[in-house]
Amino acid sequence: MFTGIITEIGTIVATDSDATVSRNVHMTISAPQSVQGTALGGSIAVNGACLTVTSFGSDGSFTVDVMPESLRHTTLGELEPGSRVNLEPAITHSARLDGHIVQGHVDGVGTLESRNDGEAWTDLRFRLPEQLARYVASKGSVAVAGVSLTVTEVGPDWFGVSLIPTTLEHTILGDLREGSRVNIEVDVIAKYVERLLAAGATPTAALPTAPEVPAVQTPTADSLPGDDR
Repeated sequence: MFTGIITEIGTIVATDSDATVSRNVHMTISAPQSVQGTALGGSIAVNGACLTVTSFGSDGSFTVDVMPESLRHTTLGELEPGSRVNLEPAITHSARLDGHIVQGHVDGVGTLESRNDGEAWTDLRFRLPEQLARYVASKGSVAVAGVSLTVTEVGPDWFGVSLIPTTLEHTILGDLREGSRVNIEVDVIAKYVERLLAAGATPTAALPTAPEVPAVQTPTADSLPGDDR
């Protein structure tokens, strides 16, 4: 589980040079901060995709195996040595939820349609697969390349966000140009609500009826034991 708050920008050190979507890819990433406190077999989100650490390097790097399913539905297959990536290790139960609930399960790939750089912020508009658009709501949350963002506007197959300079500087979102492809994860709560409603659920249908609790009689002064003096 993640929050969409990027802790480090890592760099791809090596990938399988002949990798295709028909086989898995071994990918090594330089990430001195992210490997601290992460155990072998632990999870790190790479551009929003949850990946399992299979080994560590002595130089502050880690290696992951990217399966064909992930390559088909994310931008991970487009990475090459030198590529910069957003990184976030899995959160602990005591961590602050500064972003929103992010599973690291990428729903699809979006494309940056426009970028408008202002003095104090930058407006980005992304086009996303139409089947995902219904899960994106104005003032709701969406993860773009693993970054938790607040949606500022929505359309039939697009949404907009506004980024402050800190976000642009400390994530790869500042590197994006028109046409850039990014991993998109929509709000998981919206997907569960749709699933429940499709199954005919009502707000109280699945809730058990609470048993009646006998009323407690409050003792009065006359009913309290006392001296017969």
